[in-house]
This record gives sequence, structure tokens and C-alpha cells, in this order.
Amino acid sequence: MAEKIEFKNLEESFKKHLPENELKEVKRILYGRADDHELSINDAALAIAAANNFEIKSYNFSAAKEDLRKPKIVKIGAVQNSIAALTTDPIHIQRNKLHEKIGKIIDAAGADNVNVLCLQEAWTMPFAFCTREKHPWCEFAENAENGPTTEFLKNYARKYNMVIVSPILERDEDRGSDIIWNTAVVISNSGNVMGKHRKNHIPRVGDFNESTYYFEGNTGHPVFETQFGKIAINICYGRHHPQNWMMFGLNGAEIVFNPSATIGALSEPLWGIEARNAAIANSYFSVAINRVGTETFPNEFTSADGKPAHKEFGPFYGSSYVAAPDGSRTPSLSRDSDGLLIAQLDLNLCRQIKDKWGFRMTQRLSLYGEKFTEASKFDYKPQIIKE
Repeated sequence: MAEKIEFKNLEESFKKHLPENELKEVKRILYGRADDHELSINDAALAIAAANNFEIKSYNFSAAKEDLRKPKIVKIGAVQNSIAALTTDPIHIQRNKLHEKIGKIIDAAGADNVNVLCLQEAWTMPFAFCTREKHPWCEFAENAENGPTTEFLKNYARKYNMVIVSPILERDEDRGSDIIWNTAVVISNSGNVMGKHRKNHIPRVGDFNESTYYFEGNTGHPVFETQFGKIAINICYGRHHPQNWMMFGLNGAEIVFNPSATIGALSEPLWGIEARNAAIANSYFSVAINRVGTETFPNEFTSADGKPAHKEFGPFYGSSYVAAPDGSRTPSLSRDSDGLLIAQLDLNLCRQIKDKWGFRMTQRLSLYGEKFTEASKFDYKPQIIKE
């Protein structure tokens, strides 16, 4: 049986147990800034959140004023949520209920003038890959360009002049192959599909039996030049691979979203580090997004750990946050509640940090490119010197 989330939020614990002056110093050390730089939220957005029982928070990241460049302000949003129906319900009901739930959160984002919004990994379904069953879960796969979820979100993108990143289970119908992919669809604020990115790294750990369902992606490391900035998507398990983060940076990304589905027993000690480290190493903003809740499936499955078979997968621990290229970050959303995290960014900070630290100038790509080529061969011999 999956554990229940009792510890709701790190920030609440800080406030409860630390005096204000000590709290500021703890925040400075842990989060890179003593003040959270919390922003006020539009009353309409607050009302939608209250009526639909989801958390909403907003924070600001500024940059130094420049003479020759105007501030490049963009407001981004990240959504974390639980499923909205029983996993025994018909597929169309499960998906429609999630459409309904997320539609309300998008309304709140629109009310607060969010420019770019990213949803969580495989947001239209339970994370059923733990079961290793093909039926009925493969029914959630849909066409990336004109499937029901993309058509649903196109209307919101046009309505709110908002770019929406929609990670779904994709059915590759265009080539007639019917192959399934884990895919993030990028819908422009015009309502048109700009393109898509398929998950580069597939886990083979714990109950994440995703290789049973889809291959590693074949779309490289695309960066989407939107009206509001250059964005990319590093889907879930790709966050464990520094080279994956790096390639999005080399291709010019200013914001990299990391829509995920991960559980506390496996990855929580890594969660607050990886996306933040990527923001530092690559001089861009990163956005870590994780679903919440425990999902219960009709049939028992085993975890190959010697423990009894079970029906539950989770809990997914939420804790979505935004990290900046200077190493600072927002507080997290809660570990167990639906939520919308908003951050106002000045993208000028990306170049300013590149100038300050010189990571791009000093990274010596040619040196590592040569060695990576050698290491990719099966006869590679590690460079080890012995006495």
C-alpha cells in the first residue's frame, strides 16, 4: 500500500519553526534569495482557484537594468494535479474529467495573464505504465496535431493569447505506424500547433515500466521560438541526464520545462537539485513539474522488489518549482494538492548570467565531443592511470 503524504510543504515547516530573521537566512542559503519575491495575483484567478480547490502562487525574477536592451518580461505557469476520475471508469470519461479540471486551472492562468503554460507529463491519463497492461491504457494515446486534447487546448491558447505545452501519450497515425510516443505538443498563442518533442530518455527503474509502451524519442532537442521567448521541454526522466539539459541550452533555450511524474520513494531527494542545477549550468530558467496523488488500478501488479503485489502507484509528490540561471528558485507548490505555479521572468537574466560566469565560453565542447564519440563505442577503454 502506498504511503500517505503527511508532510505537506517544506515552506510551511520553515515558517512554523523558524524565527523570521533566521528564516530569511535559511532561504538565502537554500533558495538563493532571502525574499521569495511573491507577486500579487489577480482577484479573478484567486476566485477560480478557491472555487475549484487548487493552490495558486506567483513569484518574480528580475534582471539588472540595461541601457541597450529593454526588459524581456514573460509570465509562465506550471500545473500539477491529481487524476479526476476512477481508473475503472471508461477512458473517455477519465480524459473528459481531466479536460474539465485543467480547463478551470487554465482559466485562472489566463485571468492572471500567463503567457506560457506547461501541463504535467501525460496529463490526460493516470500514469498507468506501472501495470504493464496494454489494454485499456493505450486507448489514451491520441494524435498530437489534431487529437481531442490538442483541439481542446487550441481554443484556450487563442482565448488567452497563451502558449500551451501539452504533454500527452501520442499515437503516430500520420505515418500509419500506430507507434506510441511520450510527447509534448507545443500550441502557439495563435492556436496553431508549433511542433512537438518526444521524450528522449525512458526509465527502466522501479514501477516506471514505460519501455513496454514507447521508444526513446526521435525529435532531438528542439527549441520553440514563441512570441514570449525560446522554450524547450525536457520530459521527466531526461532530467537525470545533464547532456539532455545541455543540448536544449546549446540550441538557445531561455526556459526549459520539465513535466514529470515521479514518486517520493524513488526520486524526491533528487528533485530539488536537478532542474535547479540545469538552470545554473546552462544559464536558462528551468521549471520542474510533478503530478500529485496516489493512483489505484483495477488489477494488482508487482514491483520486482520481493514485496506483495499491489494496486496503488504513488504518492506522486508535486513540489513544482521554478529555478533561475543565477541559482535562485521559488518555493515549491505543495506535495499533495492540485496547483498553479506562476512566475514572472525577465529573460535578460539569461545573458547577464552568461556574461558573469562564462560557462558557455569555458565549457570546451570540442574536447567533450571527441571523448563522447569515443565513449559511445563498445570497445571504449576508460582513461585510467595505474602505478
